[in-house]
Amino acid sequence: MLRTLASFTVLACVALGQPAAPLTFSVASIRPHPDPPHSIGISTSGNRLTVEASYVGAVIAYAYDLKNYQLDVPKALPAAFDAMYDIVAQADGDGEPSKDQFRQMLQALLADRFKLKVHREMRELPVYALVVGKNGPRFKESAPDAPAGGNHTVKGRNQTATLSQATMESVAREISNSGVDRPVLDKTGLTGKYDIKLEATPEFRINNNPQPEDISIFDAVQNQLGLKLEPQKAMLEILVVDHAEKPSPN
Repeated sequence: MLRTLASFTVLACVALGQPAAPLTFSVASIRPHPDPPHSIGISTSGNRLTVEASYVGAVIAYAYDLKNYQLDVPKALPAAFDAMYDIVAQADGDGEPSKDQFRQMLQALLADRFKLKVHREMRELPVYALVVGKNGPRFKESAPDAPAGGNHTVKGRNQTATLSQATMESVAREISNSGVDRPVLDKTGLTGKYDIKLEATPEFRINNNPQPEDISIFDAVQNQLGLKLEPQKAMLEILVVDHAEKPSPN
């Protein structure tokens, strides 16, 4: 009888649209990273999430699936944002949570241990629109049976990205990662998947120590891809940090 009543309660909650309990990690350890980092990043394996030598801003960006320009931290940074942390967190059970589930659990962990409070808002920001140049694209669609993937190499001062089955959104992301001073949005209207090769000198090298043989990302996009970066403004969603503290002890 009790089991029947419990089942009825669960079904009633679903029927009435009551939100399910938030996903949380069963165990989590958070420690300041004490030494110069040997490796940096966030990874998952099985039911475990591991953060190595990462700043809180990077952890928030991962938890909320943000691009770097979508996170706004107040200038008066809390002390929590000045240190790197190591985090090991484990979910219940032996199954492997999805990436979205890991993100939800990490959001709950940040709220619980760092007392993180955030809100979202729309802001008009300067962007680069990636558009097709006047002579059209200089790349071809990938063969249907071509494996999807990417390879990044460094030669001298230049970096080369070679992509297969690449969408224009992923190309815009590659250009954003080259160090341009504003977000890059795909406005090409191209919906296929393409073979892309883009070689350019990172902007920080050009800005700090320009050389005659440098290839600006703006020139590379135009000359190698037949595309163009146009300065525009766009309304983008931003996550604003309202409050955060040093993490509570383990």
